Amino acid sequence: MSVAFVKEESAETASETLLPDRPISPHPNLVTKAGLDALERQLKEAREAYDAAGFIEDINERRRQTAGPMRDLRYLTARLRTAQLMPDPTTSDVVAFGSTVTFSRDDGRVQTYRIVGEDEADPKAGSISFVSPVARLLIGKGVGDAVETGGQEIEIIAIS
Repeated sequence: MSVAFVKEESAETASETLLPDRPISPHPNLVTKAGLDALERQLKEAREAYDAAGFIEDINERRRQTAGPMRDLRYLTARLRTAQLMPDPTTSDVVAFGSTVTFSRDDGRVQTYRIVGEDEADPKAGSISFVSPVARLLIGKGVGDAVETGGQEIEIIAIS
């Protein structure tokens, strides 16, 4: 085996283990209690994955297996450090961070979303980020108010 081959393999392995950091949003890191709990749980899981990978004997495989959890540890640590726990809304008169809002669209669809932090948002599960275009339009509005988005009008029909 030539030394050049070993170095090339090491360079290739090194490039596989240097994952780019996950982008961190420039917006304030507002979180609900559930969102904060989820970040803490994800950090714990990333630590466990990193620790488990530390027992892998093959150094190159260990580097590959620790790269993802290490990147997640950096991201989640930063997100927890900047997290701003928001209180639950005190009223259902207007849409606010943490509110669940139901609205109807011009095409007849009725949708319900909870407005949450960026890391917690999952539209398929019924939550959208407070910085999403729809949430930004709805925050501060009340039942019966209508806003336009994407060439379509949406009307708030319930807030809880």
